[in-house]
Amino acid sequence: METRVDVAVIGLGAMGSATLYQLARRGVKAVGIERYAAPHALGSSHGETRITRQAVGEGLDYVPLVLASHRIWRELEAATGMALFNRCGTLIMSPRDNKALHHGMPDFVARSISSAEAFDIPHEVIDSAAIARRFPQFTGLSGREWACFEPGGGYVRPEACIEAQLTRAQALGAEIRNNTVVQSVEQTAGGVTIVTDQGTIVADQVVVAAGSWCASLLGGAFERLLTVTRQLLHWYELEDMSAWQPASSPVFIWMHGEQETDYFYGFPPAAGDPRLKVATEQYATSTTPYAMDRDVTPAESAAMYEANVRGRLAGVTPRVAKAAACLYTVTPDRRFIIDRHPEQDRITVVSACSGHGFKHSAGIGEAVAQQVVEQRSDIDLRPFSMARFQ
Repeated sequence: METRVDVAVIGLGAMGSATLYQLARRGVKAVGIERYAAPHALGSSHGETRITRQAVGEGLDYVPLVLASHRIWRELEAATGMALFNRCGTLIMSPRDNKALHHGMPDFVARSISSAEAFDIPHEVIDSAAIARRFPQFTGLSGREWACFEPGGGYVRPEACIEAQLTRAQALGAEIRNNTVVQSVEQTAGGVTIVTDQGTIVADQVVVAAGSWCASLLGGAFERLLTVTRQLLHWYELEDMSAWQPASSPVFIWMHGEQETDYFYGFPPAAGDPRLKVATEQYATSTTPYAMDRDVTPAESAAMYEANVRGRLAGVTPRVAKAAACLYTVTPDRRFIIDRHPEQDRITVVSACSGHGFKHSAGIGEAVAQQVVEQRSDIDLRPFSMARFQ
């Protein structure tokens, strides 16, 4: 059986759910296709929390996207009554002379400060003594640190954000097809034909937001440009929560050494939750969404604790309360791809987001929907074009 729609969105994680919602808001006849049932824990958009920060050290091109995302999440909270965004502040710190890369960018604290200054984002620049005084949970300071503290940052709840956008999309008329595997996507004279294991869909336009499945689905240049990596999330038990008071417990990113891997990030515990979530990132080993080991071993959690947590965070024990794995889909320059398919101009590709995309996802969905419907967007998406790889 064949279905005809204006726009089909393939993949309903962070980017796809945001795009489908924004298309539905514009009255577009749209369908969202998801190989599992969103939200789920098999891709990149899970794990209870995701950092959001407006002073984006990855580059000024990203700031309008995250500013739009913060606006949209507040709108969704008002519309759904769901808690999506915790504005607990974000602390980004490193030794002052640290030159290690973070998300492909050197001098990340300085770059975050520059972004804040360029967009008049409230922030403070503080030294090691001030960090120790204001945030006593950080115990392993060398005395050489400096930090950018952004009170308007914090974290979003990824599963809830996806659920809220899909709920609103359906209420506005969008169709959602869960547990549907896309087998092929091909542009023809009559539109774009999507063959799935549940039937065929023909759309005037298609947005592919399939994350780690993009390379195998799209082939060609995408197989060359997109690398999938396995990332680990760890929740350790707290034996003493006194240092983690809500008024002085921001999300944090801590670059503590000279190598890109000498870094970790974490989230304050929720009220009454005796766990602390932390993670780091690795780009040395690649995988596929089909082959990735989704189980985290005790040895992996122990190695994370010894390399990053021990001696740096007050009250955190090596006892593991929970661990999970997720996928990053990374480009060679660690930036996004948001662009028309180079050979099929009715297909827009919204991936990869290189491990720092969720904070931008609501704004990206709005910009992509504008681009698809109006052939323009309020936010300039040209910095994320595939032309930079030619």
